[in-house]
Amino acid sequence: MTLNTTELRALGASGLLVSPSCLGGNVFGWTADKAQWSAVLDAYVAAGGNFIDTSDSYMNYFPEQGNEPGQSETIIGDWLATHRNRDEVIVATKVGDHPKYMGLAPATIKAAAEEFLRRLRTDRIDPLLHPLRPGRIHPRRRDHRCA
Repeated sequence: MTLNTTELRALGASGLLVSPSCLGGNVFGWTADKAQWSAVLDAYVAAGGNFIDTSDSYMNYFPEQGNEPGQSETIIGDWLATHRNRDEVIVATKVGDHPKYMGLAPATIKAAAEEFLRRLRTDRIDPLLHPLRPGRIHPRRRDHRCA
């Protein structure tokens, strides 16, 4: 696969070049089964996309459906391993809302990042984001204020 680099855009000051549209992975394993998520990822990359978003907390709020937090990362990791195209894809993930790694303390971020690397089967994190604004009270943990 060859990306059209004229379509890629700088992601802030990160040095990363990403496609104009980012593919959200929140439905992978939830409403999209393996055949569906594989087809979506294949089509997205074939069309020139290289920027995929996931989170360690996706599926956290639907345990009754048999889903697990981090499931989206595992699915994307499986797809990347099958396609052997990790160097061509930018994967963004988020921290701070996984039930085992709640909040933004340095030790919590480190533990969450180690799990991300394991689930994604990679040696690096591209952008690591947190979805909570500084100073905001965490919506599910009233005792935690975001740093």
